[in-house]
Amino acid sequence: MTPGRRGAIWYDASRAGLAARISQHPQPMNAPSLVPATPGSEPPSLARARRVRVLFINDTARNGGPGRSLHSILKFLDPEVVHRAVVLPREGAIADLLRRDGVADELRFESNLVENPIEPWHRQMERRDFDAAVPLKVARLCGNLVKATRAMARLASLVREGRFDLIYCNGTNADFAGALLARMTGVPALWHVRYTSIPPVVAGLHRWLSAGDGVRRIVCVSRSAAALFSHCPEKVRVIHNALDVGAFDPAGVVGTLRAELGLPPGALVFGSHGRVLRRKGYVEMIKAARLALDALTPDERQRMAFAVAGDTPEDYRPDHVDECRKLVADLGMERQFWMLGFRADVRPVVADFDVAVVPSVYADPLPRAVIESMAMSKPVIAFAVGGVVEMVDAQTGELVAFEPSPTGRESAASEAAIARLAAAFVRYVRDPALRSRQGVAGRARVLLDFDARVHAVRIEREIVFAAGLAPRAPQAPRAPRPALPRAEGR
Repeated sequence: MTPGRRGAIWYDASRAGLAARISQHPQPMNAPSLVPATPGSEPPSLARARRVRVLFINDTARNGGPGRSLHSILKFLDPEVVHRAVVLPREGAIADLLRRDGVADELRFESNLVENPIEPWHRQMERRDFDAAVPLKVARLCGNLVKATRAMARLASLVREGRFDLIYCNGTNADFAGALLARMTGVPALWHVRYTSIPPVVAGLHRWLSAGDGVRRIVCVSRSAAALFSHCPEKVRVIHNALDVGAFDPAGVVGTLRAELGLPPGALVFGSHGRVLRRKGYVEMIKAARLALDALTPDERQRMAFAVAGDTPEDYRPDHVDECRKLVADLGMERQFWMLGFRADVRPVVADFDVAVVPSVYADPLPRAVIESMAMSKPVIAFAVGGVVEMVDAQTGELVAFEPSPTGRESAASEAAIARLAAAFVRYVRDPALRSRQGVAGRARVLLDFDARVHAVRIEREIVFAAGLAPRAPQAPRAPRPALPRAEGR
């Protein structure tokens, strides 16, 4: 008998009013399951007998949306239902976050997990490593293949010895690793998909693994992400990301950005936060800011400020923050557009935004920056791409029509799209009532559809189902077959 089949678990009718909570908070707007529920495809709500032992694999230790989303899940999963064991590649921001809030029952590190194929063997990747000599890169690649093999063997032993019921895969690399572990151990895997594309070189393997028996459930953060799995739609459920709505209550956060930048009273701040990568659209935001400033009156222009909080991770090249700062200087906006760098806590920065800008120029799966900004009562301006369209609407912000640059450059918007973004900036400068109304509506939408407490209940149900420990709903007894009438004359 495999570890994932050691007996049925009678799942939760009483967990803090689970049934009531789900009925009061249906699937978020614009986020239906990819396929309708069929008999036996959903876990019934029944009484629980023991905890589900789950091994959560997060494939990177760096600070970012996937790790923070996993933290939200772990924080609000019921520890009486789910045993939360977490594996990370190394110490770092995510480990610190999980320890700080005590959201993991076990926290383990597997140093053989590889975050970048050419990273050094004994330390994390740094930007300078991209410039290493070719023979050194080849040697590191070969060594990392050995490390990855060792990691798989060690994790397989952990799954067996820990008698885990489910492997929960959080991240692209984690999905591949978890599916292979499922085939090695017989313990099912759940993929939590936070991406909308796969490199062509591994697309066939991704498709094969996702369709295999080892991957029991695929939870996608948006319909845009779910589009990757048209070959196995019966496995897919769309569940948007969520956050701790109490932690992002604007009434409890004191803004620090205006004082830090020395902004005058009445200044209008258009801000953004997140990883500073080319595909996140900060080049487009900078160009749109220049166009908007040129379209404003001198008095309006004096009040304007733009700010971006975030950095380019060390395992990306080039440093896009530096590129953005150079563009700001080239366009003469050093006194009105600030690249702030990394902030461990973005809330005091976002609290001082008047308008949040999420300018991604690719199919961004479901950027947390949108939810965090809306939770802080900020209207959101964004290009209509990826999962963004499943969060922002006319009540909470503006979706700017997007088309890619006709030059064929990947991750770039057309000049027309940038002009539309600039026009949106100008409209929001001149309409304080719109800003206020949409900010209030955004906070209300987050409370309704993106509350991590309700989100955790949904994830919990998928965990129990994927582990194969939820019994099927009992079959209704068959009605007795009516007696056949006797033939006349007998």
